[in-house]
Amino acid sequence: MRNRVSRGLITLTTVLALLGVYPASTASAETISEGDRVCSMYVNSIGFGAFCSSGAAYFGGSPPPTWKARLGNNIFIPCRDFDIPKGIKLGPAPDGKTWVLRVTIEDYDLNTVNGGENVHLERAIVPVSGDERNQCRDEDYMDPFWAEFASTYPDPALQVMPTYTPRVNVPAYFSLTRESSMILKNEQGDPELNSAFYDATHNLTMRGLVTSMVVDPGDGTEPFTCLMGVGKKDDNDDGYDGTNDPFHQMSTCSHKYAKSSASQPDGMYTVKLTITWSVDYWKGGPTWNPVGQAEIHAVQRLPVQEVQAIGG
Repeated sequence: MRNRVSRGLITLTTVLALLGVYPASTASAETISEGDRVCSMYVNSIGFGAFCSSGAAYFGGSPPPTWKARLGNNIFIPCRDFDIPKGIKLGPAPDGKTWVLRVTIEDYDLNTVNGGENVHLERAIVPVSGDERNQCRDEDYMDPFWAEFASTYPDPALQVMPTYTPRVNVPAYFSLTRESSMILKNEQGDPELNSAFYDATHNLTMRGLVTSMVVDPGDGTEPFTCLMGVGKKDDNDDGYDGTNDPFHQMSTCSHKYAKSSASQPDGMYTVKLTITWSVDYWKGGPTWNPVGQAEIHAVQRLPVQEVQAIGG
């Protein structure tokens, strides 16, 4: 992943997997300053970042247009379809349909300048027909509306072990890829990130980590909580020991399905995830300083097979 800086706002954007973000209150750290340099940080259910400026104020100018005014006579198309992210393996789609990653702008208010306080993105992998794909056609005039979601969290890429398609009565282990559970914004030494420059010795750096994940397996059983974390930077550990079978693992983030998903819509269970991001900042010294936490929600469609097998 590569960070980008735009107008002093540290942003990161990527499309990986499944996400539905719901509104939550903003938690802000103290504003920090050095000379005439001022940085304010934020974290909420949409994303996190910082805005650094020289302290100069801006006054005057016309009020920004509402979404309705910017739309003109065009039709607002709230969804777009993307290819299935790499690393996600799915079974055959229903007849006449193909798998897509569908992203939808939900709860928007066209009479506001920013979509309203409840606007958010929802993402899900779904099978669509040709007519259904045309409903979410990509029109250039919609690009500015999508651009406003540029600093969202990376979409959670759910890993299921030992196979992406779990077996009945065999534990299925859940984890997130490292790329979708950790963000480091404004890494040291990157000359392209000078708009977040803090003082003569270092940049302001922010870090987001997924610290917990609640899994609702979708089969009517109770949700369960998994403590999350990431290993060393050069470590791609997913918490599953491939040298042992599914019945002898250290990880406790698992679920055993008692029935296949054959009777479910499209033959898949709907797994719901509640993911907690913890955000900190660093401006020199030995410790990170907390900014706050935020929750996001993801939806995973998961096929479960009746085959009584361990391998995959």
